[in-house]
Amino acid sequence: MTQFRSEFLRVMSERGYIHQCSDPEGLDARFREGPVTAYVGYDCTGPSLHVGHLLSIMMLRWMQNTGNRPITLMGGGTTRVGDPSGKDESRRILTLEQIEANKDSLKSVFARFLAFDGATGALMIDNAEWLAPLNYIDFLREVGRHFSVNRMLAFDSVKMRLERDQELSFLEFNYMILQAYDFVELHQRHGCVLQMGGSDQWGNIVNGIDLGRRMGAGQLYAVTCPLITTSSGAKMGKTAQGAIWLNPDQLSPYAYWQFWRNTEDADVGRFLRLFTELPLDEIQRLEQLKGAEVNVAKKDLATAATALLHGQEAADEAAETARQTFEEGGAGAALPRVHVLTAELAGGSSLAALAVTVGLAQSKSEARRWIAEGRLSVNDVRVYDPQHSVRLEDVRAGEIKLSMGKKRHALIIPN
Repeated sequence: MTQFRSEFLRVMSERGYIHQCSDPEGLDARFREGPVTAYVGYDCTGPSLHVGHLLSIMMLRWMQNTGNRPITLMGGGTTRVGDPSGKDESRRILTLEQIEANKDSLKSVFARFLAFDGATGALMIDNAEWLAPLNYIDFLREVGRHFSVNRMLAFDSVKMRLERDQELSFLEFNYMILQAYDFVELHQRHGCVLQMGGSDQWGNIVNGIDLGRRMGAGQLYAVTCPLITTSSGAKMGKTAQGAIWLNPDQLSPYAYWQFWRNTEDADVGRFLRLFTELPLDEIQRLEQLKGAEVNVAKKDLATAATALLHGQEAADEAAETARQTFEEGGAGAALPRVHVLTAELAGGSSLAALAVTVGLAQSKSEARRWIAEGRLSVNDVRVYDPQHSVRLEDVRAGEIKLSMGKKRHALIIPN
């Protein structure tokens, strides 16, 4: 393994962020010369990012922490095309209004991790600035001529679809050209020399390096991070209840804290390195905890990760709510709460429907199945009847506690 001398790459290596690097020695030397500008691109396909995006966001944060300048490139232009990487079928084409709404929603997440002022202030740029005005003929002559169709057909994202006889539109086929061109534009406009991203983006990023060389941009670099799975093989950020969103309006700080608290034992040390800024010596100490004591490390992971996204106060409140809920049998202040009209409870409200309303199940059919399996409880009493109704008589101290298993809880508040 390369022994890096620059602070940023040393941090990346020690904490396990680096999967591939196009020129380790050259990039290390470039960082030692002075501040480096690097970017990660994010398409605006939805209103929120999820935990699967968090690794690249942390890389940008560490860029800034070590005195370098990060760029978050919003794909207002490329989202109109759609990235075929890792996809079995064509993406749904979004309207311009949908893309703009998604972009505005995503901005709030980056503001929680990056500072956009000061000498190393992060930049947030939309690639629609240069992609939208492009003249097609000029673009083909100046950029398209540098791409070999033979080579493009060999890329995994393309080859996989063709081998499976799945449709790959000409629109998507152009995505890798546009992403490569982004790198060249960012170099010309902002002196950006490094693109980072997930390992599934390696081919697209290397295309940008090659295009930059052909168009006179000089030496550009690539660093990719691993695509994270849990020790049991599950995809990071995906649970039985759905994606773990970063936007607080889609997932509460308490639910986010609980996600990290439920980390598998074998993943705790790795996740502490990747998703917190705790010092390595502290992480090594936490890794030595065995048996029931590993829960201390999980709580530290949950609180530190939640503090980065939601702030220390929200993280501490989530930790205290968990303590009250699980150690004292109460209902902490940060538990998800849903207000229901007293009149509805007087007539009886479907437990399955309420489970969906409070986010314990994704659908009523799923909730009914879990009720039949004895996984749903009302005020800590298991319910087995899928047609069970929650009533006013269930109110305890002004609330009704619904639970899915032992770790997920929510409150119904009559009003």
